[in-house]
Amino acid sequence: MISLQNVSKYYPAGFGKTYVLRNITLDINEGEFVSIMGPSGSGKSTLLHILGMLEEPSEGEYLFFDQPVQKLSEKRRTELHRNYIGFVFQAYHLIDELTVYENIETPLLYKGLSSSERKSRVAELLDRFNMVAKKDLFPTQLSGGQQQLVGIARAVASGPKVIFADEPTGNLHSDHAKEIMELFKKLNKEDGVTIVQVTHSEVNAEYGNRILRLKDGWLESFQVPSVERG
Repeated sequence: MISLQNVSKYYPAGFGKTYVLRNITLDINEGEFVSIMGPSGSGKSTLLHILGMLEEPSEGEYLFFDQPVQKLSEKRRTELHRNYIGFVFQAYHLIDELTVYENIETPLLYKGLSSSERKSRVAELLDRFNMVAKKDLFPTQLSGGQQQLVGIARAVASGPKVIFADEPTGNLHSDHAKEIMELFKKLNKEDGVTIVQVTHSEVNAEYGNRILRLKDGWLESFQVPSVERG
């Protein structure tokens, strides 16, 4: 599903280069739940952004569903984004001027769904995420945990094959964090959504079926968690 071959990312620095990622070779299979860990500055978010096609690698090759990402047209990349990828961010990235309902509906507008299809899908998600009573509220009227629930509902609205989550519980207290992680586990186990998350939390990382550890831009190791969380 996802394959990186010798992927590096660097930025010009004077007469040289500053590397953020170095020679990353990695395969992620459909249906996996992968956690990426490492100290600040290790390249975690950069790796996630490359996987989510928000950034380009400087070197190496990225295959997404057997398609060479660097060779795709902008139009084709946009299609892949809309149909295959959902993003969840630490800072929620909701649109403050839109209600909960409208935030969840936004990706469906880009997909060109009819009004009745959008209405049905949003209603289903509001019910699933226990947000029906909040549908007419604006993000600023919600708690952090509720905002992140809306962010996840928006990410899954268009039925993505993979969700990329960047520190999804970074701004939440432990109860809300656990609720969000259990929700990810359910999406992965029951809906078959592939999940790739960046996290500082060992507890959250254990929800994955594989943990990748980065250090100074190198993929240092990967491991299978010892405990299946339930």
